[in-house]
Amino acid sequence: MNTVLLHTCCAPCSVYCVDSLRAEGIEPTALWYNPNIHPYQEYVARRDTLMWYAPSIGMELKVIEEYGLRDFVRAVADDIPHRCTHCYDIRMDRTARYAAEHGFSSFSTTLLVSPYQNHAGIIAAAEAAAAKYGVEFLYRDFRVGFREGQAKARELEMYMQKYCGCIFSEEDRYQKKIQKDLLRNEA
Repeated sequence: MNTVLLHTCCAPCSVYCVDSLRAEGIEPTALWYNPNIHPYQEYVARRDTLMWYAPSIGMELKVIEEYGLRDFVRAVADDIPHRCTHCYDIRMDRTARYAAEHGFSSFSTTLLVSPYQNHAGIIAAAEAAAAKYGVEFLYRDFRVGFREGQAKARELEMYMQKYCGCIFSEEDRYQKKIQKDLLRNEA
């Protein structure tokens, strides 16, 4: 039997992924492990939305609590523009390890649904973790269902985040406003 551990970055991104896997006859178990999400209120909002959604659709959920602001910042501080590589690596490594330790035959990730993520980077991190722990990486290009999943998430009135997750991606979200404010204050 193919048991899939689905690393889940948030409930909205999981909607299409779960529906798609179930359409294939695969029943995923969700895993919450996202020490990259900051600030804490954002981490809680995303985690709690998933904790509401998973049982509402009859999906098992495993939660690894690790709000990792300090560790994340230490790890990426010298190379903030390439922080996503670290982010993918830590989450795929922990997911593959959990899958191997708990008897899952494979793992995947909802990160693969977003057209805004580095798809090749996610795949590379997942394949490296799969090789390290001897568990299969179940690849699916979920991006085809991104809009459909987001629309369904809105219908369900899920919390919809406005940035990727880390504090630096939140800064990127406001970068134009920050620059505009700086220019105005210099005048």
